[in-house]
Amino acid sequence: MADNYTEVTNTSWFSRLGNSFGGIGAGIVLIALATFLLYWNEGRAVRTGDAIAEAQMQTVELPGVGALDPSYDGKLVHATGRAVTEDSLTDSMFGITAKAIRLRRKVEYYQWVESSKQETRKKLGGGEETVTTYSYQMKWVGQPVDSQSFKRVEGHENMTRIQAENEDQYAANVTFGAYRLPDFLIRSISGEKAITPNLNDDQRSEIQKAFFSRAPIPDTVNEAPESGVEKVTRGPNSMVHNQGNFLYIGRRPNSPQVGDVRISFFEVPPAEVSIIAKISGDTFAPFRASNGERFYKLGMGAQEQAVMFDDAKSSNSIMTWILRIAGILLCVAGIRMIVAPLQVIADVIPLLGSIVGAGAGLVAMLLGCAWSFVVIAIAWIRFRPLLGACLLGAAVALICFLFVRGRRRKASASVQA
Repeated sequence: MADNYTEVTNTSWFSRLGNSFGGIGAGIVLIALATFLLYWNEGRAVRTGDAIAEAQMQTVELPGVGALDPSYDGKLVHATGRAVTEDSLTDSMFGITAKAIRLRRKVEYYQWVESSKQETRKKLGGGEETVTTYSYQMKWVGQPVDSQSFKRVEGHENMTRIQAENEDQYAANVTFGAYRLPDFLIRSISGEKAITPNLNDDQRSEIQKAFFSRAPIPDTVNEAPESGVEKVTRGPNSMVHNQGNFLYIGRRPNSPQVGDVRISFFEVPPAEVSIIAKISGDTFAPFRASNGERFYKLGMGAQEQAVMFDDAKSSNSIMTWILRIAGILLCVAGIRMIVAPLQVIADVIPLLGSIVGAGAGLVAMLLGCAWSFVVIAIAWIRFRPLLGACLLGAAVALICFLFVRGRRRKASASVQA
């Protein structure tokens, strides 16, 4: 079920012009942030890469984990074995218990959710008309939604049956053969599986008592499709239901209402893992490279040392490119905000404004990329001198291209005049 609400607002040319000049300061801040991010990221990438390379040169194979070997104490090792625990983890709120490395509770709420879509139309004289369409839909979300912040509150009021948080529990004692796994490696173990609650009547009654003891128990409708008749009941566990892999809090598990809550549980069972870490007595510690960076690695299943290091290098490269792209986009956005007044001034005639806007966007992209290349080049000169010089040359070439292009446009305009 979804419904819409539309709002039309008009912004004068003078207001738009004032807002665009006000955005210049924000644009400068974005460029400063982009500059810092780009420079820092290159240093991070080099430091991390050097730490990985140093770790790879020092890593030795641990023949087995069945017994402690004092001769490997303090060494960086690669080892494969089974991560096992005898700890029982219990969800104190819902009573779910599992002998597992991790127990996770995921809570979802059935809520009204507001989304919006805008269409902006330019008007002669530089003004703008903005049509905003707000859509409302009931769906499962990870957090309660404050409906008081909605544009249209009436008919979309939210509430929740209970308040519960997502929760992760980790076993305190996880063995790896004769060794103990430290917390930072325990938290790296993945491979979770869903737990089916299947609570009995007494357990569901206790949960209902905990949440609804101070409030009247709402009527519950038991559906009987074969007869087409619904029977309204009231009981000690009528608000708590088993529904597949969910524990459902609400009247009708098959027909959710606003305020209903469903909880799912997941466990990470004992599993075979491969690790690269420094042995410290009967446990492990991160390797600290000569540049101060820490390194450790855990992979699921039996993985060769070379594969794990290749994966570490690949992860570092991917993160480097993600941050580079983010920095470049921030820089382009900042320059676009600085040149925005030019488009607003030209918007007195909408067609002219569109042409100027397209040109301003292109200039922002080219200047943003050029500035980003300069920053990265400076960082590389600091961290990677040879590559930095090449990139600085590319940035200078791009700036020269923009300069020559501008001169040609001026020359062309003079000839036409």
